Amino acid sequence: MVVEIGQMAPDFELPASNGKMAKLSDYRGKNVILYFYPKDMTPGCTTQACDFRDQHQSFEEVDTVILGVSPDPITRHEKFIEKHGLPFLLLADEEHHVAESYGVWKQKQMFGKVYMGIERSTFVIDKEGKIAKEWRKVKVKGHVDEALQFIKENLT
Repeated sequence: MVVEIGQMAPDFELPASNGKMAKLSDYRGKNVILYFYPKDMTPGCTTQACDFRDQHQSFEEVDTVILGVSPDPITRHEKFIEKHGLPFLLLADEEHHVAESYGVWKQKQMFGKVYMGIERSTFVIDKEGKIAKEWRKVKVKGHVDEALQFIKENLT
């Protein structure tokens, strides 16, 4: 399945780092940054999470919630949050059902090894629950600023 700009974002419910279950539909009335990343504690994912952390207040000012999703279990998310002081929820998609529904569970290759994993991607979901913007194969540098700028220019 491939999601498209303008369509309703697929709803889901996943375990969240606050010990509760998080449903996308619970955030209707707010913009949502839904970002998928491969793995906690790796260099690119840490940089991206810390960039979102550093801009968290700016996202709040434009009525936007940040949700990070990876296949890591909650216990690993908790360590990642604690180590880097992340002020937003991380969701555990251990069976990668949500990643599949957003079309970001892909065949990847590293050092000649082929495997399935998350293609770093970000979706902006508007207050009505529709996908307003997507970035796939995200390059971390400058990405968070670009996402924030999109919301400021289009969803405020």
